[in-house]
Amino acid sequence: MRKSEVSFPGLSVLIPVYNRDVTPLVSALLAQAADWSGPVEIHCLDDASEPRYRRLNQALADLPGVCYQELPHNVGRAAIRNQLAAAARHEWLLLLDNDSLLPDDQFLARYAAARLLAPVLVGGTTYEAQPPAEPALYLRWLYGRRREARPAALRQRAPHGQLTLNNMLVQAAVFRRFGLDETLTRYGHEDTKFGWLLRQAGTAVHHLDNPVLHDGLEPAAVFLGKTHDAVRNLARLYHAEGLGADTKLLKAALQLRRWGLGEAVRVAFALRQQQVRRNLLSGQPSLRQLDALKLYWLLTELK
Repeated sequence: MRKSEVSFPGLSVLIPVYNRDVTPLVSALLAQAADWSGPVEIHCLDDASEPRYRRLNQALADLPGVCYQELPHNVGRAAIRNQLAAAARHEWLLLLDNDSLLPDDQFLARYAAARLLAPVLVGGTTYEAQPPAEPALYLRWLYGRRREARPAALRQRAPHGQLTLNNMLVQAAVFRRFGLDETLTRYGHEDTKFGWLLRQAGTAVHHLDNPVLHDGLEPAAVFLGKTHDAVRNLARLYHAEGLGADTKLLKAALQLRRWGLGEAVRVAFALRQQQVRRNLLSGQPSLRQLDALKLYWLLTELK
């Protein structure tokens, strides 16, 4: 063991895998492992991917410092991250989505230098500057560029509310203390609850500009389905635990209900729902139309 590894904490990189070739991401991480002066391990856990993707990733098990395993059936986004965290051996956890790519060769070095700033660090996400050639992917790209690719200074204004599980460096003890809510089996808002628990406990969250590149644009129809699931999860968290009232979407829905306008807005929008969906599935989607559709979905869930 190198002398520096004795005092420098270890890092466990956790990558849930689903229908994605993660060998480019793992290779880039291995190339930078020396920039984290302590020991580094990479855990890849496949969540019952299609056989062709499992075949692509199985060679990772032969790489030094990489643990690749497969689950017999799909357990979902929260449960798989909890399982990865339970298996991790080191003091720090780096959570990455499987459709992420590293932006340059200094990604781990920036995290290593920043680790003393807070027990939870969020690096952010960026997207390609040029829109995709395929029209079906444009909505996901536009949403990512306009709504997700935010600089650290902007995210730090509401650090717990801007927390994302993708590209998060967190002390293992902190993550295991709270964990992720495995009852949220649909897509979305596991990070909302995790951020709320951190804020309630007074645990600091620090945002920095160390983004990963999102490399998994989905067709608009798939993205809309996931967005609908996320709205359902938000409604469930609010009904069951009173969470999420500080999100912009839920604030708007609750304000309309207080004014006695919730049902009227919901019924009026229902008449033009198909028109809005046609716009969002087109090559020139409007994010304002997406916001309106999400509000309609949430008002329906809150009935």
